[in-house]
Amino acid sequence: MSANTEEKRLPLTGIRVVEFTHMVMGPTCGMVLADLGAEVIKVEPIDGDRTRHLLGAGAGFFPMFNRNKKSIALDLRHPQGLEAAMRLCATADVVAQNFRPGTMEKYGLGHAALSKLNPRLVYVNHTGFLPGPYEHRTALDEVVQMMGGLAYMTGRPGDPLRAGTSVNDIMGGMFGAIGAMAALMQRAQTGKGQEVQSALFENNVFLVGQHMLQYAITGQAAAPMPERISAWALYDVFTVKDGEQIFLAAVSDAQWTVFCDALGFDDLKADPSLCTNNDRVRVRPTLLADLRKRLADRPAAELSAIFEARGLPFAPIVRPEDLYEDPHLKATGGLADIRLPDGERAGQTAQTTLFPITLGGQRLGVRLDPPTLGEHTRELLAELGYAESQMAAMQAESAVA
Repeated sequence: MSANTEEKRLPLTGIRVVEFTHMVMGPTCGMVLADLGAEVIKVEPIDGDRTRHLLGAGAGFFPMFNRNKKSIALDLRHPQGLEAAMRLCATADVVAQNFRPGTMEKYGLGHAALSKLNPRLVYVNHTGFLPGPYEHRTALDEVVQMMGGLAYMTGRPGDPLRAGTSVNDIMGGMFGAIGAMAALMQRAQTGKGQEVQSALFENNVFLVGQHMLQYAITGQAAAPMPERISAWALYDVFTVKDGEQIFLAAVSDAQWTVFCDALGFDDLKADPSLCTNNDRVRVRPTLLADLRKRLADRPAAELSAIFEARGLPFAPIVRPEDLYEDPHLKATGGLADIRLPDGERAGQTAQTTLFPITLGGQRLGVRLDPPTLGEHTRELLAELGYAESQMAAMQAESAVA
């Protein structure tokens, strides 16, 4: 099957998205729409999205969240670059941005201005906070995790801890994409576009909503996850042979019986004080201490095999880099090759994770590698009606700056 034939099967084929984004939140929105088939054009400054060259924990940002996109480099500080951006937005179905409040309005690229130019436009604002007392604060994933209860729930008491990935940035971008698709469906009925807003803080509050309702219903505040009162006795991480770690669980009386039979713990199975789940929860500290001793010399691989064969919940403790060798991901096509666009490994191939859904039994793959800076600038400017001489003048203007 040709790439073009495959692309026609995707739900958002024919939708054009222009994104003015950086970091993670806005690019995630664009990536979701791109994976679903939209033509996504990333407008970058002349010196490029700064995440192209981040080190450490930021090194994976650009290649992860900018696949299936085109890149056009424009200098919005100069009239010709700004005019080109305006022309591009006039052709868009969706414009997405995640810069600080007022930035896009300063360039005349905010929702109010662009909706006059293009009434059918769906405009997605990714912000730190929805309109209200906090809206002008500078937000980061870490900021909203701290003020939104997630860091408190993740860490131990007195030691708030952010989650180990950009949960709010990524989910905020996903909610932006959901809003964009809903607005496109409504546009099909009304003929009019609208503004969509997605915000980090509100996203984080949504994530901890279950803990808020726990308090509203029971009157008892949710304890941080490391200190929570578990609903099940066997539901924990165990350190086993050679210092390996594995999560093991039995979340019903039937599973407890299976667990005892599988491990040969007839004495525990016969103990009347461990008969029901609630009985076991009441003596959980003592029971877990006993189980840790019993399991200390068992290899993690052996325990995994026993639990898998009997349908019991388990999970080896895996690092992100280990997932490249995960047999399930390899067998199901959960990883895909991309060409790295920047840095010392530019032009080399690495594997990235795909959007975690299937459509018609198929994963949504990589149609376009993460673009090099301005890779599609001339192609897109020509499509917008610019002559070669105009492109050269625009390039010269930016070089002088």
